[in-house]
Amino acid sequence: MSEFRVKAGWPDGSVAEQSIVAADVGAARIEIERRGGHVFEVRRKGFSLGSASGAGRGRIKMSEFLIFNQELIALLKAGLPVVRSFEILLERQKSPTLRRVLADVRSRVNSGSSISEAFAAEGDLFPRLYWTSLKAGEKSGEIETVLRRYLKYQKTVIAISRKVISTLVYPVILIALSAVLIVILMTYVIPRFTEFFADFEAELPLLTVVVLAVANFLRANFLILVAALGGAGYVASRWAKTTAGRIWVDSMALKLPIVGGIFQRFAITQFTRSLGTLLGGGTPLVPSLENSADAIGNRSVSRRVQEVVPKVREGQELWKALEETDIFTDLTIEMIKVGEASGALEEMLASVSEFYEEEIELRLARVISFVEPAILIIMGGVIVTILLSVYLPMFRLMSTMKT
Repeated sequence: MSEFRVKAGWPDGSVAEQSIVAADVGAARIEIERRGGHVFEVRRKGFSLGSASGAGRGRIKMSEFLIFNQELIALLKAGLPVVRSFEILLERQKSPTLRRVLADVRSRVNSGSSISEAFAAEGDLFPRLYWTSLKAGEKSGEIETVLRRYLKYQKTVIAISRKVISTLVYPVILIALSAVLIVILMTYVIPRFTEFFADFEAELPLLTVVVLAVANFLRANFLILVAALGGAGYVASRWAKTTAGRIWVDSMALKLPIVGGIFQRFAITQFTRSLGTLLGGGTPLVPSLENSADAIGNRSVSRRVQEVVPKVREGQELWKALEETDIFTDLTIEMIKVGEASGALEEMLASVSEFYEEEIELRLARVISFVEPAILIIMGGVIVTILLSVYLPMFRLMSTMKT
């Protein structure tokens, strides 16, 4: 028996997440549905698919996961059956965590489960989009094609994420170094001038008085302030990991000046890429929409898309239901509208994705070209103000001594 986190909607209209102890994902779903709930997401506790180092116990590197799928595609292309290809890759697998999980998957397959069901039983260790794509491939008999689509989608998302991170590295380092310099000046250098100025018994400029008062306060209460900031940061980070906290943080991210549009377009790209991948693999629209909502990193946007699912299930046009969310741009709505009318929805979704991927890069470059000089000006202004507070009294003293 394992513990699962299940996000479900209930007849009263509420959406809640709760823990369920069950034999596998399927049993957890059945239990929630027996209670009258509609399951949105099931995650096994204790495992996750990491995109970074994967150092934590139970984490799998994204690079290892992508390599595994590339090798699986190569074996399938060579004509080997899926189960045999899977066993070969398991024997060659070096990652202990991935090997252990794949052994569980093989055991389920040997017991009669399909490949998609076996991966789904691992909860959130593997993306829902992945095993849903496998399920579509099993039904259509084109697992290799579906895996290629998924791999292309995953590489595209990772490439965009890496570009965003690499673009933000320099501004973050610049802010961090400037902050350290200001802290050193205010807690170590400036307070030493207090006694120096006191010996002259001269009237100090208002700027110097304010800066000295702030510096002395910071020096006297430095440990308390660090502890308070650390405690507040810890509480905030814990709250941000809750469902309500993450939704609030993600909704605020969309409203940020300058960069809010980038976050919005990245969420749109994730949605259109995943929806196009699933539709191209043969998955029906409603299940594709449910899984695409889960593939969106921004939980606020994801929740709004989840609200679209019942409307589409009842027969409303996709473009109309998405337009009512006030999340998607006019271009996205128009392209989806044309795609639905012409029967080329997959191609239209791909066009939207490619367009916004290019726009994200352009906007990032524009933001960085604005942010870098802005940081330099602001931080330089703060440092100059601190230094002026020290030198102004000295200039006054020197002029007094000359007269």
